[in-house]
Amino acid sequence: MAVNGKTFIRRFEEYCPLWLAEEGDPVGLHIGTLDKPLKKIMMTLDVRPEVVEEAKAKQVDLLIAKHPPIFRPIKRLTADDPQNRMYMELVKHDIAVYAAHTNMDIIWDGLNDWFCEMLDVSVSGFLTRTHVDKLKKLVVYVPEANAETLRQALGDAGAGKQGNYHHTSFTSQGEGRFTPTAAAQPYLGSADKAEVVSEARVEVLYREHQEQAVLAALFANHPYEEPAFDLLSLDNEPVRYGLGRVGELAAPLPLSQFVQRVKTVFELDGLRLIQPESGADPLVQKIAICGGSGAGFYPDAVAQGADVYLTGDVSYHTAHDMQAHGLTVIDPGHNIERVCIPRFVEKMQAWQRELDWDVEIIPSTTNTNPFQYK
Repeated sequence: MAVNGKTFIRRFEEYCPLWLAEEGDPVGLHIGTLDKPLKKIMMTLDVRPEVVEEAKAKQVDLLIAKHPPIFRPIKRLTADDPQNRMYMELVKHDIAVYAAHTNMDIIWDGLNDWFCEMLDVSVSGFLTRTHVDKLKKLVVYVPEANAETLRQALGDAGAGKQGNYHHTSFTSQGEGRFTPTAAAQPYLGSADKAEVVSEARVEVLYREHQEQAVLAALFANHPYEEPAFDLLSLDNEPVRYGLGRVGELAAPLPLSQFVQRVKTVFELDGLRLIQPESGADPLVQKIAICGGSGAGFYPDAVAQGADVYLTGDVSYHTAHDMQAHGLTVIDPGHNIERVCIPRFVEKMQAWQRELDWDVEIIPSTTNTNPFQYK
């Protein structure tokens, strides 16, 4: 079955939603259009000129990248700049580019969970909290004849999803009373005449992040000019999200052995090690991990009692601060995030098989790591 870009990305965002991205993070569609059929999708860590050449050679329709190619606004698009030439090549060859950045870091069963899995770290929680998604309830009153249409629309908007069930709701019957004014345009009744209508009280649960979509469905599908409804915040346990992960090794391990494990798992020629006491080889068990540039979260690793913090892009002065706080840090580099390529390809291929989509999903084979170890 043919699939267009909008349909594919809708499924992608069910797993990796945009609302989980950090504030100011430019996730989503960067270049091109999703309003087109897809025949080939390629997953990459970075969008670089050599990746674009690979995409052109392989006739890719959509590039999905971990790192947004346009992180800051472009002031002018001229061909004398190599980055701009790359954008122009993408447009010229109708290759759309979509980015999932910090939302990929934050989702459960996302990048930081994969790091922990690869290093045999059993996850106990996240490093620093970013989002709390509360449970809410919509109670709305609607003429009985319109109740099913409204229930269906609310369910289609995401309300009523509970575990393995969807479109769940509760309905009870009653009477609605109202008197339209002369300025009203009532669906039922006439001006200055009291009306009594057999109505249904429809109740649905939804998560706070869904509220805009749920209300849009309500207003689009309720027949009344002024629908009566309540939005209730519930004390049920919310879903919590955060950057990074904290967990433990099955048993304490000498630091030197854990360092070697990191090098082996991520196929590294070298890494940077920051220690409060140079040359020490203490036993370590509690591990904090934050892929990418997570140096700024080292106080959270200290607060959670981590024996080791694994993150990338640590600066000189921040390394001194880490030492001063007695924290051991392993910096394997930013490029270890490339593990997202095979993992995401595997997930997207599973969706393709499940939904019988006629699209090929491939990993980029271009190495975008700018660093070499000599």
